[in-house]
Amino acid sequence: MKIFAYGVRPYDELGYFEKYSKEMGFDFDYTTEYPCPENAHLAKGADGISILTNPTDSHMLDLFKAGGAKYIATRSIGYDHIDVEHAKKIGMRVANASYSPNSVANYTIMMMLMACRNICYILDKAKMQDYGLKGKMGRELSESTVGIIGTGKIGQVTIEHLAGFGCKILAYDKYQNEAVKKHAQYVDLETLYRESDIISVHIPGFKENRHMFNKETFAKMKDGVIFVNAARGLLVNSQDLIEALQSGKVGFAALDTFDEEIGMCYVNREGEALKNNAFYTLTAMPNVIFSPHMAFYTEQAVADMVGKSAGAMVAFSRGEQSEQEVL
Repeated sequence: MKIFAYGVRPYDELGYFEKYSKEMGFDFDYTTEYPCPENAHLAKGADGISILTNPTDSHMLDLFKAGGAKYIATRSIGYDHIDVEHAKKIGMRVANASYSPNSVANYTIMMMLMACRNICYILDKAKMQDYGLKGKMGRELSESTVGIIGTGKIGQVTIEHLAGFGCKILAYDKYQNEAVKKHAQYVDLETLYRESDIISVHIPGFKENRHMFNKETFAKMKDGVIFVNAARGLLVNSQDLIEALQSGKVGFAALDTFDEEIGMCYVNREGEALKNNAFYTLTAMPNVIFSPHMAFYTEQAVADMVGKSAGAMVAFSRGEQSEQEVL
């Protein structure tokens, strides 16, 4: 069985591809380029295609299929960038990856703490040798009510870790998790918006919930709420968030992802003028933390992303099922 991998990072992913190819018994080749019609021929003869969060539409899938591919797997949990229905239509099995939820949960709580204590401002002033206290007073996470939207694996672990801080935790999900109820109270969204000092989002990004967080949503939240998004950028209407930050409705935004970030994150764009005015406005604001979709990025997570996605395609080649298959 042969896998062709696109967008491989030689400084971290490549070593795991080499490791798992020996352990699982597959051959692989790769490119550091992201998939496009002009380089689809590189995958000719491969049984499986490995990608990242690159848009993979019906045309790309047809090109891969014509080259002999039977499977495609994304090295990410989210798979909304793949035209799954078309893949099924042409007989390609699709898989995603799973990885330790600790990575994003840890990062989310770190961003909450940074926002609560206004750490970026404190560090910036310290660089200028301003060691005074004026304007640097924070709030205690332990005394806050934290609302978690989405209680899947990452949301659940975030709640479990937050419980150690002693804060009140509210949760919302269409499907309630009994394990979560040990630490949090499930409420409806209206209640969560109204009562939470901090709101953190842990839901997938699909067409149905695009811009779920908008002018109307922010209006329902507490004045000065801390809003944390380490999930998907498309969940948030950026212009509405800017207005909420300017008005003080949102006191602080901690963002690890941004709408229309494709082509920005995971690429060195130093010195370029990006065509995204909302991004420049947000990242220039003193009450915003932005990191380029890095919450997942730990040694364990990268190993899992390569291993789980490749393992799914190996299972497919053997006529076996995989829990990573997108059905």
